[in-house]
Amino acid sequence: MMKRMTIMLCGMAILFGGLYGFQTFKEIMIRKAIGAMANPPQTVSTVMAANAPWQSSLSAVGSLRAVNGADLALQVAGIVQSIEFTSGDSVAAGQTLLSLVATDDVAKLRSLQATAENYAIVLKRDEEQIKFNAVSQATVDSDKANLKNAQALVEQQKALLEQKSLKAPFSGRLGIRAVDLGQYLSAGTSIVTLQSLDPIYIDFYLPQQALASIGIGQDVSVAVDAFPAERFTGQITAINAKVDSASRNVQVRATLRNGETRLLPGMFAKVEIAVGKPEQVVTVPLTAIVSNSYGDLVYLVDELHDGQGTARQMFVKTRPAKGDRVAVNDGIKPGETVVIAGQLKLRNGSPVKVDNSHVPQAEAAPNIVDQ
Repeated sequence: MMKRMTIMLCGMAILFGGLYGFQTFKEIMIRKAIGAMANPPQTVSTVMAANAPWQSSLSAVGSLRAVNGADLALQVAGIVQSIEFTSGDSVAAGQTLLSLVATDDVAKLRSLQATAENYAIVLKRDEEQIKFNAVSQATVDSDKANLKNAQALVEQQKALLEQKSLKAPFSGRLGIRAVDLGQYLSAGTSIVTLQSLDPIYIDFYLPQQALASIGIGQDVSVAVDAFPAERFTGQITAINAKVDSASRNVQVRATLRNGETRLLPGMFAKVEIAVGKPEQVVTVPLTAIVSNSYGDLVYLVDELHDGQGTARQMFVKTRPAKGDRVAVNDGIKPGETVVIAGQLKLRNGSPVKVDNSHVPQAEAAPNIVDQ
C-alpha cells in the first residue's frame, strides 16, 4: 500500500514539475521574443537645423470696405421714368442715374415761378411810384415780402423736383440695377449700390498688446482667397481711439491701392504686419514640433551613422509660425538633426532609420497656386 502511494506521489511530482518547467520555458521564450521586438528601428525623415533670417510679424483677419460705399435710394416715392446707367458702370460724382415721373411737380414749379415774376414786376413798379409819393412805404414793404415768399416757394419746389432724380453722390463703380422702367418705387427702395474702389480700406482687430508694436504709416501685407498667389501692400491709416472692453482688441484700419479694382468691399482678407528688425534664428519645419500637455517638443537624432541613429526628446520654446516654418528660441542648436516626420512611435532612446527621399519643402511664405 505504501509502495503504491509512493509511486503515485512521485508520478504527480514529475507531472507538476514538467508542467512548471514547460510554463517557465514558455515565459522565457516569450520574453526573449518581446525583447527582440521591443525597439525595432523606426523610419523617420529629418532636416538639419540652421540659422535663417526671421522677421517677426503680427497676423490678423479682416474685411475690405470701400472708402465711400452706399446703397442708393430716393427719399420720395414715384414711377421710374428713365434709367441713365448700366449695371457695372463707372460714374462721376453728380451724374444723373435715374429719374421719376415729375410732370405735376414741373407744372407747379412753373406756376410758382410765374407768381414770383409777377411779384417782382409789382415791386419794381411800386418802387418807381414811391419816388412820386404815389404809393406808401408799407405797400413797397408788402411787395418785398410777397416776392421773397414767392421766391422761397420756388426754391422749395425746385428741391422737391430735385428729389425726383437720383444722382451719384461720389465717383465709383455701380453694382447691379435692382429696378426697372415704369416700376413704382416706395421711398427708400434700394436702386443700385455705388462703391468707391480706389483706394480701399481693410478693417481688422489686434490684441491690445500689439499697440506697442504698430503705428500710423506702418506697412501691411494683405492676402485674399480670390488671388492666393499675390500679396497686396498698404499702410495703417487709423487706430481706434478705444479698446473693446469685451474682447480687449483694438480696431485697426489700413488703406490699400486698388488701381485695377480687383479688391472688392466685403472680401475676407488675411493681414500680416512686420514688427521689429529682421534677425538670425534657428528655424525648422512646422511638422517637427510635437505638442503635448507639458509643452512643445522635438526629436533630435544623435549618433547618426550610415542613416541610423538614436532619438532624443527635447523641449523647445518657439515663436508664432510663418507659413511652413517656425523659429525656435531655445532647445535646438544649428547643425543638429531634427525629425520632421515619423515622430508618433518615438521616445527617448528609440533607434531610428533616416529616409529623406520624400521630404516636402517647407517655406516661410509659401505661394499656394491652384493647379
